[in-house]
Amino acid sequence: MKSFPQLVALVLALLALVLGSCIDDGYTTSSSDVLAFSTDTVTFDTVVTRQGTVTKQFIVYNHASKQVSISSIKVAGNPNGRFFINVDGVKGEEFHDVDIRGGDSIFVFVECKVNAANAEEPLAVVDSIEFVTNGVTQFVTLTAWGQDVVTIHGDTLHTDLHLTAERPYVIYDTLVVAPGVKLTVDPGAQLLFHKGALLRVYGRMLAVGTAEAPITLRGDRMDNVVGDISFDIMPGQWGGVVFGYGSYDNEWAYVTMKSSELGMHCSSTDPEQRTLHLLNCVLRNTSSSTLTTLNARIDAEGTEFSDCAAGVVHFIGGNVHLVNCTLANYYLFAAPAEPILNVWKEHATEQVMPLTAYFDNCVIYGLASDINVGVLDNYEVYLRHCLLRSNGTDDTRFINCVWAGDPKFYTVREDYVFDYRLHNESDAIGRGNRDLCPDGARYDRFGNDRFARTDLDLGAYVWVPEAVDEQ
Repeated sequence: MKSFPQLVALVLALLALVLGSCIDDGYTTSSSDVLAFSTDTVTFDTVVTRQGTVTKQFIVYNHASKQVSISSIKVAGNPNGRFFINVDGVKGEEFHDVDIRGGDSIFVFVECKVNAANAEEPLAVVDSIEFVTNGVTQFVTLTAWGQDVVTIHGDTLHTDLHLTAERPYVIYDTLVVAPGVKLTVDPGAQLLFHKGALLRVYGRMLAVGTAEAPITLRGDRMDNVVGDISFDIMPGQWGGVVFGYGSYDNEWAYVTMKSSELGMHCSSTDPEQRTLHLLNCVLRNTSSSTLTTLNARIDAEGTEFSDCAAGVVHFIGGNVHLVNCTLANYYLFAAPAEPILNVWKEHATEQVMPLTAYFDNCVIYGLASDINVGVLDNYEVYLRHCLLRSNGTDDTRFINCVWAGDPKFYTVREDYVFDYRLHNESDAIGRGNRDLCPDGARYDRFGNDRFARTDLDLGAYVWVPEAVDEQ
C-alpha cells in the first residue's frame, strides 16, 4: 500500500502531465505574430534633473496561440538622460530570448533620470524601448522633461540671500534664516523642498509675488504619482515653514504653499508687532494644519487656507485679522479630525497671551464643523459677514453672518478638483461688507476687482459670472 506522501506525489505528477498536454509549447516564427502593448508611449512629467522618477509600467501581450520569443529588448539610448527598465521583475540594460506563452503577457517597468543641461527651461528627453520579435522591430516611446535646479543643502544663513526666478531651487534638510538676516524671494520663484526639508525663519522673509508671477513653495516631486494623478494632491511631501520667536514683519504676497507635513507655524512673544502678513496667498493640503500661531499677530487678506487632516487653522493667543479669506476643508485622504477654524485661550504646555481675532467677509465651509468653540461669550473673537455651514443666529460675536449657507465651490473632491472659486448659485455672492475690506485687498489672486460691484463677495475669490446655456 502506498504511503500518503507517495499518493500526493503521484497525483501532482499526473496533474502536471494533464496540464502540460493542454499547453502548446511550440514557438511561432511568423512575422505576423508580433507583440501588442498596453500603451505606445510612457510619459514622465517634469522631473528635477539628477533625481529619479517614480516607476511606471506597461504590459506586453502575445495574442498568438503559440509562444513567441522576443529576440531583444533594449533602450535605444539618449545622451540627455537615461531610462532604466525592468522586464517581468528582472533589471537590466538589454534582454534576449524573452518568452511569452500564447495568450499571455509580461510587465515592463520604467524609470528615468535626466542629466543636468545647464538650461533655464525644461529639457525634453525622448527615447524608446526597442522590441525585436520574429524579425520585426517594434517600439514603445519614452518621454520626460528635465528641469535644471539650484540645490541648497541644509544650512544657516548668516548673510542676506536673494532667490530669483531663473531656475527652481531644491532645498534639502533644514534651511535656517538667522536673526537679523533677510531672505528675499522674487516673483515667479519656485522653492522645491525635498522629503523632510524645513524652512525656519528667525530673521525676516519677503516673498512678494504678483498675479502674473506667483511664488511657489512645494515638494520637489513634479511628476505624477500614477497615471494622470499629480503629486500636487499628495500631502506630507516636505516639512513646512516655521517663523520662530523674534521674527517680525514677514511679508508674503501671491505665494502658494502646498503639500507640506506641518504647514506653517508662527510663534511670538509680542502680539502687538506683526509676525506675518499674507496677501492673496494659498496655504493648502497638509498632513496637519495649514497655519498654527502662538501669541502672534497675523494679518491676511484674500488668502485661501484649505484641505488638512486636522483643523485648517489654529490661533492660540495673539492678534489675528483675516479679511476676505476662504477657510475650507475637503481633505482627500481622511475625514478631517478637527473643526476648520480653531481659536484658543490656553495651551497644555505654552504660556498663552490674550487672544483677539476678527474674521471679516470670510467663508468657512467644508467637511468638518466650522469652529471649535460653540459660544464665544468669553472670547474676543468676532465673525462679521461670514458664511458658515452651521445653522445658527447672530449675536454679539457672530455679526451679519450667512448661516447654513453654501458657497458652491468649483471643488469636485472625487475628481481631485480643489477649486474654491464661486459658482453662480453661491450664497457668498454679494453678502460682504465693503467697509471691512482695505483698499490693498481690492483685487483677488486672479486680478478680479472686489469693488467692481456695489455688493462685495465673501471669501478669497471674486465671483465671475458663468455663461448660462439657454435651452
